[in-house]
Amino acid sequence: MTRGFGSRKVGARCRSGGFDVDEDDEEEEEGDAGRELVPERWDAVGLGQAMVDFSGMVDDEFLERLGLEKGTRKVVNHEERGRVLQAMDGCSYKAAAGGSLSNTLVALARLGGKPCGGAPLNVAMTGSIGSDPLGGFYRSKLRRANVSFLSEAVKDGTTGTVIVLTTPDAQRTMLSYQGTSSVVNYDACLASVVAKSKILIVEGYLFEFPDTIKSIAKACQDAHKNGALVAVTASDVSCIERHYDDFWEIIENYADIVFANSAEARAFCDYSSDESPMSAARYLSHFVPLISVTDGPRGSYIGIKGEAVYIPPSPCVPVDTCGAGDAYASGILYGILRGLADLKGMGDLAARVAAVVVGQQGTRLRVQDAANVAQSLARQMENSAMEVPT
Repeated sequence: MTRGFGSRKVGARCRSGGFDVDEDDEEEEEGDAGRELVPERWDAVGLGQAMVDFSGMVDDEFLERLGLEKGTRKVVNHEERGRVLQAMDGCSYKAAAGGSLSNTLVALARLGGKPCGGAPLNVAMTGSIGSDPLGGFYRSKLRRANVSFLSEAVKDGTTGTVIVLTTPDAQRTMLSYQGTSSVVNYDACLASVVAKSKILIVEGYLFEFPDTIKSIAKACQDAHKNGALVAVTASDVSCIERHYDDFWEIIENYADIVFANSAEARAFCDYSSDESPMSAARYLSHFVPLISVTDGPRGSYIGIKGEAVYIPPSPCVPVDTCGAGDAYASGILYGILRGLADLKGMGDLAARVAAVVVGQQGTRLRVQDAANVAQSLARQMENSAMEVPT
């Protein structure tokens, strides 16, 4: 590939420094979960934060008892994390191999899980997990979704976590413990993986950490040297504002694809909130071969060579908008890997994947839904190939 363009329910509790898991399947995962895939070349490799998500319902009294301000996001240390998890002992909550990038990679693996329009896709993630039970949990959960986690565990390291506490008024209080996830060293293992990838996807949250930015730059350099495309996810407006120059260093020199929502795209352009997402997409497309800008229920835009193609939203009844952008990105990546040249068709595919996720509870694209979308695209491409110009 050349540069340019032409849930599973889990109840968990900490005890004596350990991690007990009671599992109750909501959906049967792929059947070859126990087989570690080692292909000659990876279709997509993600470089991002590996963090276990704990999510549960609590009342206001729970937050008050722990001195937590409702609706905020807070970085906590190891002791604070343990105190909150201990307080949740006996509560009903879920644990998942979380993160924006993992959502995208799981969706991509499921879209490419069946040979519809090509061989099954080989998808992997790299990052940093500890040698603790949570690290093993993260690796095994991704493997069950046919996403290989390739990085070795950090000896004596602790895996990062995000605790999401939702009150009855639907407000979310988030507690983030970085652990080893904030340190990604560009070692021989990561260099080897990058050299064998078709697309390298870099998660924007990693730009928060100065040492990690050096690893990002090295990975992007090696990706291009070996003919891979580089995709960057914006991740968060505040992250862009804090690390504006670092983002642009990577975008201008290495990025082939950038995924952003309308607010993130405006932040990259230093635009005011009055500017349209179409204008932002057009501007960014002068610097990046392909720019994807989502605008919620209003649709999305794909920018290329100074122009922007409008993609109408795919019809759905919204249930949970969390993870919509991650799903949209998986659709774009799937279209590229399957050789879909039509930008409008690629955008429609991505919008459909996003609509499926928005119309359900949870952030992960389900196996059967992914198969339906992939089969639909395969039929579409087959019909297009059979058309004879008059």
